[in-house]
Amino acid sequence: MVGARETRLIVLRGNSASGKSSVAAGLRDRFGRGLALVGQDNLRRVVLREHDRPGAANVGLIDAVARYSLDAGYHVVIEGILYADRYAAMLARLRTDHRGPTHGYYLHVPFAETLVRHAGKPIAHEVGEADLRDWYKDLDLLPGAVETVIGADSTLTQTVDRIMRDTGLDRLPAREH
Repeated sequence: MVGARETRLIVLRGNSASGKSSVAAGLRDRFGRGLALVGQDNLRRVVLREHDRPGAANVGLIDAVARYSLDAGYHVVIEGILYADRYAAMLARLRTDHRGPTHGYYLHVPFAETLVRHAGKPIAHEVGEADLRDWYKDLDLLPGAVETVIGADSTLTQTVDRIMRDTGLDRLPAREH
C-alpha cells in the first residue's frame, strides 16, 4: 500500500499539446506546497534521456517517484501522454495500491487543435506535423472507465477548477513548510 487516505493521486493524460503540463502547473499554483508534479517528459527526456517505448525505464521511475511522494504525504499529479498500451499496467497497480482517492483525466483535443496549440510551444521548430501525427492517438483511454474525458472546449481555468473540486484539493490545506 502507498500514501494515506488523505493523499490524492491525479493522473492527467492526453496527446501532445492537449494542456496537461499547463493544467498540472495550474493545480500546483492553486493548491500550493504539498503537491508533487511527476512529469513524464521530465523523467523520460531530461532525467533518463530515453525514447518512449514499451518497457522503458521511465515507466518504473514514474511509478517510484509517485509512490515515494505519496508516502511522504504529498498529493501527486502524474502528467504525460502516457500511452495506454505502455503505461496502463503501472497506473493500474498504482491506483490499486494507493490508500487515498485516485482521479484520472484524459484531455481530449482533436488533431487540428493540437497543431494550433503546438505552434505556440517553444519546441515547435523542433517537432513538426509529421511527428505529431505519428504520436497522436485519438481517445487513448485506459481500460476500466477510470478517466474523465475533458474536451478542448474547457478552458485552462475551467479544467483546473473542475479537478480541484472533483479531487477535493479545493478543501484541503497546503503544507506550511
